[in-house]
Amino acid sequence: MRRFRRYAGQAISRALRLPPHETDFTVHHGLRVPMRDGVELIADHYAPVTDRPAGTVLVRGPYGRRFPFSPVFAQVYAARGYHVVLQSVRGTFGSGGQFTPMVHEMADGADTVAWLRTQPWFTGSFATVGLSYLGFTQWALLADPPPEMKAAVITVGPHDFSASSWGTGSFSLNDFLGWSAMVARQEEPGVVQALSRQLRGPAALAKATAGLPMGAAGRQLLGAGAPWYESWLEHPERDDPFWDLLRFDEALQHAEVPILLLSGWQDLFLDQTLEQYEQLHRRGVPVALTVGPWTHTQLMTKGLTTVVGESLDWLGTHLAGRGDTARSPVRLHVNGHGWVELADWPPVMPEYELFLQPMGLLAGAAPAGTHSSDSCSSRERSSAFTYDPANPTPTVGGRLLAATGGYRDDTRLARRTDVLTFTGDPLPADLYVAGNPIVELAHSCDNPHHDIFVRISEVDAKGRSRNVSEAFRRLNDHTGPVRLELDGIAHRFSAGSRIQLLIAGGSHPRFARNLGTAEPPISGSQLVPATHTVHHGDGGVSRLTLPAGPRPPSAD
Repeated sequence: MRRFRRYAGQAISRALRLPPHETDFTVHHGLRVPMRDGVELIADHYAPVTDRPAGTVLVRGPYGRRFPFSPVFAQVYAARGYHVVLQSVRGTFGSGGQFTPMVHEMADGADTVAWLRTQPWFTGSFATVGLSYLGFTQWALLADPPPEMKAAVITVGPHDFSASSWGTGSFSLNDFLGWSAMVARQEEPGVVQALSRQLRGPAALAKATAGLPMGAAGRQLLGAGAPWYESWLEHPERDDPFWDLLRFDEALQHAEVPILLLSGWQDLFLDQTLEQYEQLHRRGVPVALTVGPWTHTQLMTKGLTTVVGESLDWLGTHLAGRGDTARSPVRLHVNGHGWVELADWPPVMPEYELFLQPMGLLAGAAPAGTHSSDSCSSRERSSAFTYDPANPTPTVGGRLLAATGGYRDDTRLARRTDVLTFTGDPLPADLYVAGNPIVELAHSCDNPHHDIFVRISEVDAKGRSRNVSEAFRRLNDHTGPVRLELDGIAHRFSAGSRIQLLIAGGSHPRFARNLGTAEPPISGSQLVPATHTVHHGDGGVSRLTLPAGPRPPSAD
């Protein structure tokens, strides 16, 4: 077995273009770690065969301790001299207690560290690594960081689940109903059953997200699993005390250890990763940020070489004391250009303004005012569309936790009758955007219960458009102008391409549709359309502001 692990690990290292193994290691499975309430959590200990271990790495997550997590988050570190503890969180894969997402991670993480201190092989200091939920468990520990914790590598890890689920005002339906269904069934036995779940999963999720009421439709998919799901729907207000155990804003104020943050421009937690970097950097915490052209799941595929390589460098510097990584604070992939090194995020960029015009145009000057001699009628100085929750505007690509997320051709979306499209002239030269675009709309709606979705896309010479950045907000009981900050991006619009702005009343099922009523999200079923009007002359001026210029962002 040891020889097989060595060969397998060396193959993984070659595939990921990593330095060679430094040592062999042994694995002690099924260690029982006591919690303060008597529950025992199960962990595996990967012990390097060396008299001079580099340190200890703690990994806590709900997805099991086998492939792909053991090679990526245990073996790769053990083979380079680190003791690794890979632990299944409460209620998963043999660990005692009931799994209630996020709720127990602060206490259980602290109790695991208390156990770690008593182990004869413990090196006296440790770091944490992991992605997604494995990143959340790190923030839970950083809310009250133990003195032995010396570094963290957090990949696409949220610190605030209330922001992830209800941050826009609408529930992130596809992502967290789909995640709940996956976790509820991940321990069902049998290869055939697992393959069947994979084949049926997307269709079953699509059926559930299309159903109403939202609570009953979700439960039909979940069966007896995921008992937490309805509680998420029943608490749509982020300041509800219900969410207190599911968010760790205080970690951003208490953390002092060096933290490496890795994300992707199309990751569902990108906004939180950028917030984490900005808050930690502002406080002077040693923090670095890497963002690539990836979705959430691509951090384990296309982005894995970067993730593992940079993680090893970070731990080598801040845990093992093997020298400086000599990296820039920020490394970004500018789509259409390549990687750049920056001193900070967001970089300083010029402002590039485009105004919404009659006839679906975008231009660099505001539309002319209304005069009796103007050739445009007042109708041409505004645009309208009707959002029908019975036929909601669909999600196409974007920061979606699904195989259909990421960068996608959204030409058909732009042609829908419930979508407004404004398109600029072909660009005379390359335009580099780095930061958060802003859309300001002179907007009104005949239904006080409505949503706004905006997207920037790039249109090529053949008229095909592809998503770049977007924003969504629920605007119940709101009237008047709307200002939306879009997703952070680093993107090159190539010369000859055109910038396009889409405006719609939803993006379902990424965001649960607005039913057009005041019914509770969990039980609502009545559907009322909403007609939106966007002004670009009479009634106000609407604009898109890009942090953009003729050169890519740089550290200068």
